[in-house]
Amino acid sequence: MNKNITIIGINYFPEDSSIGLYTTEMAENLVSKGYHVSVITGFPYYPQWKIRSDYKSKNYLFKETINGVRVYRSKQFVPQNPTFFKRILHMISFTFGNFINLFKVSKPDVVISIIPFTTSAFLGWILKKRYGSKLWIHIQDFEFDIAINSGLLKGNKKWIINGLNWIEKKILKRADIASSISYGMLQKLQLKTSAKNYYLPNWVDVSLFNISKNISHEYLNSNKFKILYSGNIGTKQDWEFFFKFLSALKNIENVEVIIIGEGAEKENVLREINKYSFVSHYNLIPYEELPMLLSSADLHILFQKNEVIDAVMPSKLLGMMASSRPSIVTGNLDSEVAKIFKESNVGYFFESNSPTEVINCILSLQENTILGDEIGKNARNFVFDKFSKAKVLNGFIDQIDIL
Repeated sequence: MNKNITIIGINYFPEDSSIGLYTTEMAENLVSKGYHVSVITGFPYYPQWKIRSDYKSKNYLFKETINGVRVYRSKQFVPQNPTFFKRILHMISFTFGNFINLFKVSKPDVVISIIPFTTSAFLGWILKKRYGSKLWIHIQDFEFDIAINSGLLKGNKKWIINGLNWIEKKILKRADIASSISYGMLQKLQLKTSAKNYYLPNWVDVSLFNISKNISHEYLNSNKFKILYSGNIGTKQDWEFFFKFLSALKNIENVEVIIIGEGAEKENVLREINKYSFVSHYNLIPYEELPMLLSSADLHILFQKNEVIDAVMPSKLLGMMASSRPSIVTGNLDSEVAKIFKESNVGYFFESNSPTEVINCILSLQENTILGDEIGKNARNFVFDKFSKAKVLNGFIDQIDIL
C-alpha cells in the first residue's frame, strides 16, 4: 500500500516559477506513482507579492483538488513592500491559518516541510507528534541567513539574529531526514541538525528544451545581441551592480537587454532602466513559453551579491544552462556555482565588483559566436546529466520508500 504524504509549504500551483513550480511537480510526481498526497499551503501570490485576482474572493480557508493532489489553503497576509518585519508577519499569518488545516488532512506516513518558511517545519513537527509520522525537512532557502546577508535586517539587531538562529536549530533537530538543493547548503545544514542529510537538487524537465533554433520568442526576435535576465526581481540579486553594468554597456553597439520578471524590487528597477533605451522589461510569461524564451537569448545574466554564499543555489540557473546559451553570473568566488562554472566550462563567473570583466566577456561572445555555442552546449549537457527531472525525482521517491 502506497504511503500518505502531506507536503507543507507557502508556494504551490498556480505559482509556476521558483519554489512553487518544484513543490507542485514533486507532489504531482508522487501522485503519478500511486501515493496519496495532500498539500498545506497559502494563496498564490508570488512573485507579484499580491494574491492572484482569481483567488481574492475565496474563503479564508479553501480546499481544492488539482491533478489528483488535495490542496488545503489559508489566506495569508501579503505585504506590498516586503520589509524584514513585514515578512515575519507574512510568515506568522501563513502559520496561524494553516495550523487549522493540520486537522483536515488524513493521517500522513511522511510529512515533507518546505523551507521557506521555517515554520512549515514547525507545522510538520506537530503532525509528526500527533500521528507518529516521519518528518522530512527540505531547504530551498536558508531564509534567515538570506535576510541577514542581503541587508533585509539592518542595524544592530544581534539579539534578533541570535534568536532566529536558535529557533531554526530547534526546529531542524525535529527532522528524521533533512535535504537541500546544493552541496554547499548541505554542509551548512550539517551545522544546524544531526538528522540524516540528503542531496535533493532542483531539476529541469529536459524534454521541454528540444527547440529549433529557427524559432524565437516574440520578446527576443531582433537581430541584436540579446542579453536576458529572467526571474524574480528581488533582494537576492545585485541590482546596484546591474545598473553599473548598464552604464558601461551603453557604449556597445548592437546590444539589447531584456528583463522578464516581477518581484519586490520591480518598481525600483523599472525606474532606473528608464534611463536606457536599449533595455526593456516584460512581466512573467506562462511557464510553457519559458524554454522558448530562454533559448532565444544570446546570453543570460545573473548578478548576485558577493556576500551571499551558498545560502541559495539559484534554480533559474538550470533553465539558463538547459537553453544551450552561455551565461554570465556574478557573486562570491567561493560559492558552489562559481566552482561548477570553473570546473565544467559551462559559463562565466565573476565577482560583483567591476563591470569591466563582464563587458569584455560580452565583446568576446559577440565576436565569436562559435565560442558561445560551445559553452552553451557544455552547459546543456551538464544540466541534462545531473539535474534531469526524472533522475532527481526517482531518487527522491526511493528515499521516501525507505523512510
